[in-house]
Amino acid sequence: MIYTSTKPTGSVPQLDLLSFLFDSPQCLSEETTVIHAEAANPSNGITKAQARVLTRRIAYTLRTRFGIGQHGSGKDIVVVMSTGQFLLPILFYGILAAGGVASFASSSFMPEELARQIQQGSAKLCISCPTSQDTLLAASRLCDFPLHRCLVLDSWQPQRLLRMLAGSSHQNIVGESELDWPRITNQEELENSLICLLYSSGTTGAPKGVKLSHTNMVAACYLVGLDLRQHWEAEGKWDYRTLGHLPTAHVAGVQGYFVIPLWQGGTVYWMPKFDFVQFLEFNRSLEITTFFSVPPIYLLCAKSPLVKDHFRSLKAAIGGAAPLGKELQIQVSKKLGVFLAQTWGLSETTGSVSGGDVNVEDLSGSVGPLIRNVEIRIIDEDGNDCPPETPGEILVKGPIVTKGYYNNPAADAESFKDGYLCTGDIGFLKGDRIFVVDRKKELIKYKGLQVAPAELEAVLISHPHIMDAGVIGVFDEQQSTEVPRAYVVADKSVISAKAIQDFVKSRLASHKQLRGGVEFVAAIPKSLAGKILRKDLRAMAMATNPAKAKL
Repeated sequence: MIYTSTKPTGSVPQLDLLSFLFDSPQCLSEETTVIHAEAANPSNGITKAQARVLTRRIAYTLRTRFGIGQHGSGKDIVVVMSTGQFLLPILFYGILAAGGVASFASSSFMPEELARQIQQGSAKLCISCPTSQDTLLAASRLCDFPLHRCLVLDSWQPQRLLRMLAGSSHQNIVGESELDWPRITNQEELENSLICLLYSSGTTGAPKGVKLSHTNMVAACYLVGLDLRQHWEAEGKWDYRTLGHLPTAHVAGVQGYFVIPLWQGGTVYWMPKFDFVQFLEFNRSLEITTFFSVPPIYLLCAKSPLVKDHFRSLKAAIGGAAPLGKELQIQVSKKLGVFLAQTWGLSETTGSVSGGDVNVEDLSGSVGPLIRNVEIRIIDEDGNDCPPETPGEILVKGPIVTKGYYNNPAADAESFKDGYLCTGDIGFLKGDRIFVVDRKKELIKYKGLQVAPAELEAVLISHPHIMDAGVIGVFDEQQSTEVPRAYVVADKSVISAKAIQDFVKSRLASHKQLRGGVEFVAAIPKSLAGKILRKDLRAMAMATNPAKAKL
């Protein structure tokens, strides 16, 4: 059975991403709009008009000095490893204008990890920020990457540098000559283009390069943005101000900071790295009106006594990247002063597949209705359509879905079925709303019954004395079955393991009980996108009792 949105379809603009952002009359940013600025020093920013010029100047430098795009678009990979800085989006635009492919690497990478990404994409150029330049230097030595193709972007100095990594010179290599980007309107060319590589988080295996096209990124912005614009038409427009605090190696950072705010006429204020106290202060001082964040940060907002009136200007808050329990959603909404809407999507879908409407209270625990122009199927383990309201793997098709993985035909064959992307997420549709249960590979099977770790985690963190939690399956030899085990961040002197088990027992069915026990830990291992790294929890289980760990 095929499910589609109940909203009318949208006519996705047939434009390349840069034309969509800088030339289209649908873009709400004016030439004088400050589109990116430093959160700690808002006067250090750049307008749309200035960004257009700098985009062309960076493109000229990349083309003439390093040959990016010289032999056609979508061939030359530029690896970028940077913390948050306000010129990072302009660098992204410049790479695209030159005809290159932006491949973003996590700013927390070790040299070995960065070297792997450089080699996987056969990168032609690598760019870091000042704080990661030593990592780039070490990585270049590991994979024998030429130093004269290693650059550093620095937004924080008055001269705004793009400089060579090698040597002591801090000379800006970007001059005043400009290279304009090619305007693309051919649908086939837009759909089959390659402009961005985002690597999957690797929580269940080796990271894979997700190929994103002009069509993917334009459609993802346009189709999600229509709902906000309709809300503005009905309720009145607010100034769009958001805070750049998430990693830009993730789709939430790329779409949420590089694309959507510019199209919606807003400003992104950039933090170099996440700091909760600064995050709160910036929300108050910069009068942030909208942001997307991840469950670990929302968990901090819900639990921390530091949160006072910091979100007094907030108009819209969205959560995603990992499951967020209904109880936590309610707690966070009270702290924020606006209802926290949930969204669901993947790097492979260029972000949101579904999402709650702004300021529409939904206490069902859903991740909202499907966005426009997208269709899904829900199938069982045999590939058959599930009956209505029955959980199964969600398959997605639409203009937001990637064409596949970079140089990885095996992953393509595994991840696509009859033109649909197999998301690996288990969920169901009820009414017009999607409910995501958990990841397919993370479900625990207790005596043949499925137990979703996310459901247990949502219950656990609803307890006032549990700051965070992660759940995995461990094998019980006596019963010859998997059983759930919880890892919790809590004070043992305040709450015991048995009290935690009793708390779960009072709220969930018999097959969902913590028969694998409760372990107290200092922190739950998570990716930068906020996803629990269950492979690390399994490693902990293996270290304490190898025979009982789920392999």
